[in-house]
Amino acid sequence: MAEVVEQAEVDRLAQAALAQYDISPRSTLRLVNLSENWTYRVEDPDSDIAYALRVHRIGYHTTQEIVSELLWIDALQHDAVVGTVTALPAKSGERVIRLATDALPERSVVLFAWEDGAPPDPDQDLVPVYHTLGAMSAGMHAHSHAWQSPTDFTRFAWDFETTLGSNGHWGPWQDAVGLDDATRDLFQRTVDVIDRRLQAYGKGPERYGLIHADMRPANVLVLGSDVRAIDFDDCGNGWFMYDFATTISFIEDHPMVPEWRASWLEGYRSAGTLSAEDEAELDTFVMLRRLMLVCWIGSHFAHATEAQELGAGFTVATCPLAETYLSQYA
Repeated sequence: MAEVVEQAEVDRLAQAALAQYDISPRSTLRLVNLSENWTYRVEDPDSDIAYALRVHRIGYHTTQEIVSELLWIDALQHDAVVGTVTALPAKSGERVIRLATDALPERSVVLFAWEDGAPPDPDQDLVPVYHTLGAMSAGMHAHSHAWQSPTDFTRFAWDFETTLGSNGHWGPWQDAVGLDDATRDLFQRTVDVIDRRLQAYGKGPERYGLIHADMRPANVLVLGSDVRAIDFDDCGNGWFMYDFATTISFIEDHPMVPEWRASWLEGYRSAGTLSAEDEAELDTFVMLRRLMLVCWIGSHFAHATEAQELGAGFTVATCPLAETYLSQYA
């Protein structure tokens, strides 16, 4: 369950965190996103430099898991695999600092350099963007195969048990907003088919490894011809093809999805290899992700504006997708 705290208290902690960095004490911050964590834009009036300050919620990642996230980002940048973000050290030299206030228990904070650009607009021509995302994903997957991670590297998994199973990171799908008996039955049958197909697909090293796990449009920045992946907060061990499903998060029913999918596959093959089995399970991963988002809305409804805006309507709109999936794969 997502943490629910007063926004003013998180603002206070974020303001206190600024003193831990070599930036102007006159720097200002503004909340720009509230999802798993609180993300602020920080503006330093003395240097005219902007930053992104991420205040982590309690219970989602340990400090070592966040350190590990930053280590993979470092490696991806060092090996020129993908354009992404840069985490900056505090005065102490640490990139993950721990802070508390009299009202909030201790939590992790990370400061990143601000990256220019904007998320892709689903109503614009995104076929070229999806081609790039496919190639980027292939590069990251190949990197995760070859990279020798540090011995203390640790990230959680996105397997069946931790997505739609009994230990889901975003809570049980049965807690979906607006779930009725008919929808519960439909979702249960869909989950059962997903489970069966993923067991048959397996977790061989050519199919399963370290992935970004959240390349939705909000986590992609486009600036001219440059496309960058940001927000590796969900990176972990999962199926490589799941990364495609995340690129159409919340817009799985958009009429352009078939074209985006074809472009992503073409881009992927330009930088890596795909088997027929990989391509055959893309629908399964899209359905898996869609139901995970239903879980996310249910577990974040109390505090995340996006979850509140989507609400029960998202659950209802998932039903036709589940019916279509079952008609093809049940």
